[in-house]
This record gives sequence, structure tokens and C-alpha cells, in this order.
Amino acid sequence: MGVSRLDVIYRRLLLTKLFIGGWGKPEDLKSFQFIVPKRWQKNRPVCIHLAGTGDHFFWRRRTLMARPMIKEAGMASLLLENPYYGSRKPKDQLWSSLNSVSDLFVMGGALILESTVLLHWLERGGYWPLGMTGISMGGYMASLAVTNWPQPIPLIPCLSWSTASSVFTTGVLSKAVNWTELEKQYAINSVYEEEIIHLLEYCGVDSLRMGTELLKNADTIEQLLGLSRGERASVGQYTKTGREGEVEQGPLIGGRPKGGRDGDKDLLLSSVNNSGTSLDSRSLHAKSTLHWKKRNSAKCFRPSLHRESISFMKGVMDECTHMANFSVPVDTGLIIVVQAKKDAYIPRTGVLSLQEIWPGCEVRYLNGGHISAYLFKQNVFRQAIYDAFNRFSLKYPN
Repeated sequence: MGVSRLDVIYRRLLLTKLFIGGWGKPEDLKSFQFIVPKRWQKNRPVCIHLAGTGDHFFWRRRTLMARPMIKEAGMASLLLENPYYGSRKPKDQLWSSLNSVSDLFVMGGALILESTVLLHWLERGGYWPLGMTGISMGGYMASLAVTNWPQPIPLIPCLSWSTASSVFTTGVLSKAVNWTELEKQYAINSVYEEEIIHLLEYCGVDSLRMGTELLKNADTIEQLLGLSRGERASVGQYTKTGREGEVEQGPLIGGRPKGGRDGDKDLLLSSVNNSGTSLDSRSLHAKSTLHWKKRNSAKCFRPSLHRESISFMKGVMDECTHMANFSVPVDTGLIIVVQAKKDAYIPRTGVLSLQEIWPGCEVRYLNGGHISAYLFKQNVFRQAIYDAFNRFSLKYPN
């Protein structure tokens, strides 16, 4: 069969080249460690461990979980390195601090795909049974991965819950969020509240009430934005006297400053010189720039901005991370959740529980909080893994 001459000629006219960067860097590919016992017992069980926040490389999971699991149960462990962590960390990223909110969603999507690939690889290799676990963020990511697996599988999420929204809006980790930059971007870029907000579906309690506790203890807007005393006085005077600075209390999301075109017109007219015959271009540019800064300052200083930003964060996080937005695992009876009763990192108040989303799952509660459970309850996490795997072997014998 012949080929089109037009296709050939057209391609020759194009000067662009493909794959100009070569094959890519091998270190950009997913990285994992597979830790197996020297001698297998009856079966060849493997549990995939996903990393929690700050768990770079493999040594923590290898030391605290994988090696003890070989000694205690003859169970192998596959330790997958998260995107943005360890050897996969971008050069401009400071340790575990993701540069953008969207990086967390990219990490989750990548881990879902990579976990699925590894599960298929283990399955083809004859390993059985297979399961997934993780602590803190690792437990949450393991839960996401299992929602995409079409077969019954043991799942043991430790110190995680149903959504990441409460972690970043009401948990202690919310204090580490750069709200200053998020509020500025939300106020100045209208696409967040005019387009993205309409795509979000809130799960659980109203976002406004979710942010109530944070608002009670929040600093003033000026302090949150990091302005100097002089800048605060300047903006404060502007917002009280200028027409462009008249700010109205908006709805939950979408409050906007009044003014606009009339203010622009007054500003342009004021740049006419005393003779009324010509425009001073430098004065016009300077005053236009000042007006632009003041107008955006007014946006940044609307009273509801912090509340709106918290609500938007909750909406985005719920849309992309809430377990209710994903498929229910095939057999929820194989899920054992281990949670701390006083966990300040993973607030459970005001969000749907995993029992509501996954009827039939088991939740085990530990005394204490997030950090104490991580430091002193690794044996409890391992026991939950053994129990889930035993439950699977009895229910689905090989």
C-alpha cells in the first residue's frame, strides 16, 4: 500500500524535531526496594508500603516495618518511593515542602498508577497474597491506590482518614501552609473563584464551619500577608477612604471590591497636566501602576479573604482526595484502619468517616496522638497487616 505524497512533503517542510532531550533520565523513573526473606514459608506474601510525609528514600520503612515483618511473619515488603521524595525530589524543592498544592495531586495520581503496575508485576511473578499499607500520608495514598484495584486486596491505612482537606485546613499542619501566598493568588487571579470553584463538590460539613476554629485564632490579614507597618497604614488608609477600596462582605466564596471603571476614568483624567493640553506619560504610567497595586491590594484585603481561601482549599482537597469520590474497594472486609484517638494532624471532626464510605471496614483506635503512635506503635501497625492478610487467606484461599 502506497503512502500520501502530501504527507511526506508536508513533514519535510516542518523543521521541528522530536525527543530533542534524548531518552530522559533513568533517575526520573519510579524507584523501589524489594525486601524478601531468604526462605519463604507456605506462601509468598508481599505488602507494598507507601511513604508518609517526610519519609524520603527507604531506610525508615525498611528498619521499622520491612525487616521486622520478615522476622515475625516471613512477609516480604516492597517499598515504593513517592514522587517529589528522595531521588525523585525536584532540585528547587526544600526537603518535604511541596512547592504547589497541585504537586500533592500529581503525587497521588502517580502513586495510583505506579502501585497498580507493581501489583500486576507481583501478581505475574507468582507472589500471593498481596496487600498495601502506609502510615500518615502513605496510608492515605495506599487507600487511593486500592480504590483502583479490581480485585479483593488487604488494605491497612495507618494514621490516615477519609480526606486530606481537614489536614490542611483545621489540623496542626495547616499552620505550615503558606496562606499568605495562597490568599494573594486567590484574590488576584479570578479563575479560582470564577471557574474552578464551580467544578468542586464539597463532601461533609459546610466549608465555612470547617474553617471556624482557624479563623478564631488567625492573625490579622496584614500580618498574614507579611506587610510592614508603613504598608499596613497605607493600605488601611486607602481601603477606608478611596472609592476603589470600598470592600463589601461577599458570600462564602466570591466577595469582590466595589469600584472599578469609574475609578480608572478618574485616575486617567487626573493625569492631565495643569494646562489641560497634554499628558505626562511618566505620571500616567506611575499613577496607573499605583492604581493597579491599590486595586489588587483591595482585593487582597477584603474581610472574607482568609475564610474564602480556607473554603477553596477544602473544596479542592475534597474534590481530588476525598475517598467518597473514588471507587469502593472490592472487599471492604479486608480493610483494617489504625487511627490515633487524639490525632491533631488528621482531624476527624466534620468529615465523613471511613465506616460510612467503606461499610464493613474495621477501625482500630490507639491512645495518644499522631507522633506518639508513629514512634511507639509500629508493632500495632504490623499486627494489623498480619490480621488483614490472614483474613484474606481464609476468605480467598489460593
